Amino acid sequence: MTDQLFHEVLEATGYLSGGQPAPGLTLGDEATANGRFRSFKPNGWWRSESALTVYFKLVPEPPSEERVARWRREIWNEGQSPLLWVISQNKIDLYNGFARPLDVGDATTSRLRTFDKIAEELEELDLLAGRFAMETGRFWEHDEAKNVHRRTSVNQQLLSDLASLERDLLKSGMARLDAQGLIGRSIFAQYLVDREIVTPEFLNELCGENALSKVLCNERSADNLFDWLRKVFNGDMFPSNGRPNRPEHLRRVANFLDAVDPDTGQRTLFPYQFHIIPVELISSIYEQFVQADPTIRGSAGGTDVHYTRLSLVSLVLDETMVECGGDETVLDLTCGSGVFLVEALRRLVKLRAGANSPGRRTIRDVLHKQVFGLDVSEAAVRVAAFSLYLAALELDPDPQTLEALKFDPLIGKTLFVGDVWKDQPKLVAGNRDRKFDLIVGNPPWSFKGPQSNGSKPPPGDGAAGRRGTSLRFVNQAMEYGSDDMRLGLVLGAHHFFGRAKTAQRALQQIIEKLAPLTLVNLSNLSTWLFPKADMAAMILFSGHRSDAPPVIKAVQAPWSPAGARSHTFDLAPSDVTTLPILDWKRDPRFLKGAIVGTHRDLTLVDDLWKAHGQLKDELKKIGTRFRTGLTLGNRSRDSSPLRGMPWLTGSANVTPLSLPADLPPFDYDEAQWPRDKRIYCAPVLIMKEMLLEEHRARMVVAVADDDTVYSNAYFGVPLPPRHEDVAHLLAGMISSSLATWFLLMTGSTLGLANRRILSADVAQIPVPDLVEAASSEVGRCIVDLARGLGGLAVTKDEWRALDEEVFELYKLRPSERIVVQDGMFRARWQWEAGRYESAAQATTENVVRYAKAFGSAIDVWFRERNRHRMRAEVFELPLREPFRVVRFVVEDHPGPSIVEVVSPGGNLRQLLDRIGERLESPLTDYLVGHREVRAYETGEVVIVKPAARRHWMGVCALGDADEAISVSLHAPTALEQ
Repeated sequence: MTDQLFHEVLEATGYLSGGQPAPGLTLGDEATANGRFRSFKPNGWWRSESALTVYFKLVPEPPSEERVARWRREIWNEGQSPLLWVISQNKIDLYNGFARPLDVGDATTSRLRTFDKIAEELEELDLLAGRFAMETGRFWEHDEAKNVHRRTSVNQQLLSDLASLERDLLKSGMARLDAQGLIGRSIFAQYLVDREIVTPEFLNELCGENALSKVLCNERSADNLFDWLRKVFNGDMFPSNGRPNRPEHLRRVANFLDAVDPDTGQRTLFPYQFHIIPVELISSIYEQFVQADPTIRGSAGGTDVHYTRLSLVSLVLDETMVECGGDETVLDLTCGSGVFLVEALRRLVKLRAGANSPGRRTIRDVLHKQVFGLDVSEAAVRVAAFSLYLAALELDPDPQTLEALKFDPLIGKTLFVGDVWKDQPKLVAGNRDRKFDLIVGNPPWSFKGPQSNGSKPPPGDGAAGRRGTSLRFVNQAMEYGSDDMRLGLVLGAHHFFGRAKTAQRALQQIIEKLAPLTLVNLSNLSTWLFPKADMAAMILFSGHRSDAPPVIKAVQAPWSPAGARSHTFDLAPSDVTTLPILDWKRDPRFLKGAIVGTHRDLTLVDDLWKAHGQLKDELKKIGTRFRTGLTLGNRSRDSSPLRGMPWLTGSANVTPLSLPADLPPFDYDEAQWPRDKRIYCAPVLIMKEMLLEEHRARMVVAVADDDTVYSNAYFGVPLPPRHEDVAHLLAGMISSSLATWFLLMTGSTLGLANRRILSADVAQIPVPDLVEAASSEVGRCIVDLARGLGGLAVTKDEWRALDEEVFELYKLRPSERIVVQDGMFRARWQWEAGRYESAAQATTENVVRYAKAFGSAIDVWFRERNRHRMRAEVFELPLREPFRVVRFVVEDHPGPSIVEVVSPGGNLRQLLDRIGERLESPLTDYLVGHREVRAYETGEVVIVKPAARRHWMGVCALGDADEAISVSLHAPTALEQ
């Protein structure tokens, strides 16, 4: 009966589909084959593509609180499971897998919800934590999940506790590297004890004590243990300066392992089980420790908790190692703690072993012949060696023998201390022709970046400046690659869109050499992925798919509440835009639009560029140009001629289309860059560099009717008095949604976790002849609106009216206006409120708007024959459902498309099952991983996408319609017989 209930529960929540395991679900003996767990033996588990795992435990009777606490402790140490389901005959308990284990009341505190009336509450359970809810991230938006967060997971907690331990050792007079070495060796020893490789009997024989904490409390015993570790691991361990360990330092580490509070002396629960904790996490201790080393970061110290997210490592290797056979060599030129190398080792071993369990010879062969790393820090390289040894032990079929602990040296053989810019001979020593198949890693792309190793490129062609280091690094990496080299590198996003000509030339050379390639923009994820970085990140992939056409695949990794809290990626097919290399060569500026936009955005950008000149050229016709405002700086130049003029500072309360009426007078005799007085003469078009959230991503632009000195927080355009109307026309145009959309698509910074607008970006905006436009009927309307709205709090309706007039000036079609309006929505994603808005549940009204936009695009195609129309059925689903569904049907009836809101006749899963049966397509299975479905049948198409509003924008509808038309052209029966 219990087994039957178990299957009923999994079927009702989507983890079983038609009695068969859904994608990602593992049951039976395979589910219990995890050798790490000891007391916990799951009956099943489901794993998402991002490796988050839901465990299912079936029991005949509800287990004791103590038993649940033991299970939870093991799950917590694994670090990948947000949820544990405990299913018994009469109830289902859901537990938080990320909550730190407690001494007392652990099960009660971590219990998220209990379902007592199983038969009646299965639908509620499905909505909360069913497969769709987990796959789409909807789970994380429920109130029950508010305390399920990575910040309490083993990853963050271990590094936080080790940071506290290091601080205490430093306060007691221990040198930093000595403290880090002592902690690292002790953690490694604890790992060997927890894995039962080092037994109490062996400890007693070697050190005279049978517990590690007791060994550490005895100086001689501790020395014996550490000497033994050095011999076994060839000195490839955490660094030691040879100074003896003082008793108080050893005692503090022993107390950590015994969970003794250093302030109260009270013993608590030691939550860590190192035989379960992922090797990558143990090795990422370096990410925390070495950041304080001045030779690595140039910093004075500090113990901020951060490390390279394991999900990022997986994403890079998932793509880079596609189609690998297992014999490839891997190189990380800034390997740090070796997190990329550890995961590469594991994957190569698995590939070489195939369906069999890997033998020790295979593991060691990969370790010593296929995995290579370089880093400027000796401490980092030692930790990388330590990490790889741990990974090899974890993979070893019989790690309990002491023979398994003996390794050949790695440092100086496959791991090297050196500078990526200077030490190529070290990597090719003994084999001058050595080339590497896969080059991966997270090189120093930001001065405050997550893995900056202090290595700086030598003076070169100009691309190696602060904003070009990543481009130089790619060129350097290519020198180490084989003919079939694959790259998977995390780089600075801004380096790809800089305006400097040298950087643009460097990028052009790289793309021409590496195409086809894939670029993944991580800008939206900076807050959790790279919280310490001063710029956004981009992943560059090349050579990873042998059959790829000559294109640039641009992927926009979207922000989601689930990703921010679970540290996972939420990618869907619609997040990918393909840019043909020929189009990029025609105009490299298309690259930015491909990264942050869609094909429709690119088409409109291209049309505007063809139809109009650039703003800078139109300004040149009337004798003016963009100017930068005054810089006070070091006060080294005479600025007295500006005295008494109104003074607009960066802190002034400037609002759209209006300057403050009571500006203070300029009162400085000197300024670093006072500029020419003529640039401040009215009328002056003044633009603020920074976009502000309260203005909903519109530029702050105003016309100064009086001579005004403005600071370098602004840039301006002084216009001849006879062109005052042109100034107000431009104020209206640049304040419009069209300008924001264009800056998002083509600007060098906006959309890359940056709200700054450069004058060079505004200068590229396509505009009609300004004098003619200002005197036209629509131009006069824009001028009047810009004048009239100045000094007022502009309402949404007034902004809409201004936008519509600008659309008329550019003669935009209805579909193009949809593109621009949704561009404004995407521009607001630079702020938290906008990101949450993008992830909010799409309402029926949102989906209806999507369906109308889809139909309008199809209408253009149908209009030629005037025989058919499109009818859209929008299924009215509750907001809490994780997907939305629209069905489009071709009808033998001329006229415009129509939209109907219909009842689904059941819940989401029943609706998808009915549609799937009729279309003979298992929609619910396909949704896993893909997250989106476009199912075609004669005369109809069904579109299923996650409920997040960003999937249901009008611009998405236009793109989906384009794809439907393309499918129909290749297979006419898909839409029209």
